[in-house]
Amino acid sequence: MHTVEKIGGTSMSRFSELMDTILIGDRSGEELYNRIFVVSAYGGITNLLLEHKKTGEPGAYARFANAENESAWREALAEVKARMVEINRELFGDTDERTQADAFITQRIGDVEAIMSNLEELCSYGHFQLDDHLMKVREMLAAIGESHSAHNSVLALRKAGVNARFVDLSGWDQEEPLAFDDMIEQSFADIDVSREMPIVTGYTHCKEGLMRTFDRGYSEMTFSKIATKTGAVEAVIHKEFHLSTADPGIVGLDNVVTIGRTNYDVADQLSNLGMEAIHPKAAKGLRQQEIELRIKNAFEPDHAGTVISTDYCSAKPCVEIIAGRSNVFGIEIFDQDMLGEARYDIELSRLLHELKLYVVNRDSDANSITYFVAGNRKMVNRAVRLISEKYVSAEVAMHKVAIVSAIGSDLKVPGILAKTVSALAAAGISVQALHQSMRQVEMQCIVNQEDYEPAVRALHHALIEQEDHGDVICAA
Repeated sequence: MHTVEKIGGTSMSRFSELMDTILIGDRSGEELYNRIFVVSAYGGITNLLLEHKKTGEPGAYARFANAENESAWREALAEVKARMVEINRELFGDTDERTQADAFITQRIGDVEAIMSNLEELCSYGHFQLDDHLMKVREMLAAIGESHSAHNSVLALRKAGVNARFVDLSGWDQEEPLAFDDMIEQSFADIDVSREMPIVTGYTHCKEGLMRTFDRGYSEMTFSKIATKTGAVEAVIHKEFHLSTADPGIVGLDNVVTIGRTNYDVADQLSNLGMEAIHPKAAKGLRQQEIELRIKNAFEPDHAGTVISTDYCSAKPCVEIIAGRSNVFGIEIFDQDMLGEARYDIELSRLLHELKLYVVNRDSDANSITYFVAGNRKMVNRAVRLISEKYVSAEVAMHKVAIVSAIGSDLKVPGILAKTVSALAAAGISVQALHQSMRQVEMQCIVNQEDYEPAVRALHHALIEQEDHGDVICAA
């Protein structure tokens, strides 16, 4: 009867606190075990290895992939190593553990640097193309971050008297990749979780190539697969915050409370807005095997957190959370020839996918379609240009908007549309578009970008603070 628990990168950067809360705390003896921990790289490390997740600033991979001169990616890799060694010093000081940690990461980075250098030389010949190998390079670099944090965690736990075990799923010395399922099953075949604490890398090297499909969401796929393959009684994600009724930075800490229970439908809607409780594909396995997911604040271990289950529905219809996404682009295409032509939507969706623009939602009427997309501004501008070139008779416009959503396991609230529109109107906010699906788990309001935070505050006040939410909300 064990749990599988994931620790994110921001939390890992506060490792000494984790030792006092979730990893050890006041536990001793058998209480320490029957827990498998999947760890992410320390905060900021994957940005240095690949590229900055938000700003796009190039890291070692991006400089290598963009064919910058060799010194550029080598300097980036040296910066990663320097930061990792600094983390080792902060964790271990002048100890044997620090010596082991430095030797481990020095070897890993040295191996990758040699491979990248050899690959660059090989691809200087016309028969070999760098693009054919970039995904492998990206995977190798990403894996270093998780291996570093997992290896360090084991060193620290062993020093504290815990029988921790390093489970390296990065396939570093593996001759041939295994299937994802086989990799997990073989890695855990001889582990006794009742006597050992496995510390597992968030990245798994496998035939399917997790980064090809999930890019930087791979650690949640590893977490979910381990939970389903090892028969976990519960899956736990430790974050640096609670899953609350809204962003406390917008609404105010005194006005939000932790959500006690919800379901996987709600988690999927949050993911669509870029506010992942868990990646939808990772949630799928847990959902199918009816494994409950608990979201906890890593630094408030006594708080029960939020339980996400398959069949939960609130005791009465209500809004559970106000969430949203700012910096969204509305690409509006008007064409008189669109009437009755399904090919427009198919072709436009394919184009946006090729440009790696994420479609959050879409609007359509007889002769127009509007796609609300998230992504790089450069790619959005390119999409507008390509659409205009392909459909010469169409009028194509771009709007900077934001999406604010009311989400709940049962949104069949009488008069919710009227309350929503009235609350936004009272705050002086104009609604550009409104969506509510028949599944009744989310209602989306499209507003101007500058109205995003006022809209979140207005809807939280009207739909949550002034309503009785029964068992959905639990105070800390």
